[in-house]
Amino acid sequence: MYIGEGSRITRLTLDKNYKVTERKVIIPNLPTGGNHITRTVLVGPDNALYVSIGSTCNNCVEDDQMRATIWRYNMDGSGGRLYAKGLRNAVGLAINPWNQQIWATNNGRDMLGDDIPPETVYHIEDNQNYGWPYCHAGDIIDPDLGNANSCNGIVKPLVKMQAHSAPLGLAFYNRGTRQGSGHFPQSYQGLYIAFHGSWNRSVPTGYKVVFVPINDKGEIAGPVQDFATGWLKGNSASGRPAGVAVGSDNALYISDDQSGIIYRVTYTG
Repeated sequence: MYIGEGSRITRLTLDKNYKVTERKVIIPNLPTGGNHITRTVLVGPDNALYVSIGSTCNNCVEDDQMRATIWRYNMDGSGGRLYAKGLRNAVGLAINPWNQQIWATNNGRDMLGDDIPPETVYHIEDNQNYGWPYCHAGDIIDPDLGNANSCNGIVKPLVKMQAHSAPLGLAFYNRGTRQGSGHFPQSYQGLYIAFHGSWNRSVPTGYKVVFVPINDKGEIAGPVQDFATGWLKGNSASGRPAGVAVGSDNALYISDDQSGIIYRVTYTG
């Protein structure tokens, strides 16, 4: 098991009963501080570790070139190198089960109004630039740091979502890989994203889980739609979805880091 901590990645060795037999820091000295302090780690389809490191700020030119990036490491933590840059805060990382691509959520900058820039989902590829802090969502030139050429050659997002929703965890539900009973129906095969919710919008948004349909080629097949709501009542939120995961029991699990609850969502139709 690999755990992303603020300044390091730790590997836990488990026995057959899932008890920890060894704990080892394999990637130390990750940059700390600033606005975005969490570190996401993913075991990629190529048996490498991918580590997301968010920016220190809302929008700035970073002094530390590890910030606003995704780094790739060998499974033992060696051989670290820059994999993708220009990602302000890519909290969610997941493997698309249809095509083995790495997809990521990204939190856009603040202070440009209620609806700009959109939140995004990207296909993460080696040696690609995703724009921040000069270009947002593939085609929005930053008014403070950008110029007419800032969006040239920048990767376009797969999905654009409501600004300030704060997308964190994401998970794919592929009926073709699920065993046993209780599968979600075909119409709910796709991508699930936890919206943590806004903090600086005149009308609050987010605080829910959304669904994006995916076809059998692993491509976006429809618009973003609400899946689980009810945490936001007017200007007050009772919870903040943070993570989503598909269990071996075919249920969808949603974590809420405000109330400390994990929800289990099942299909009984």
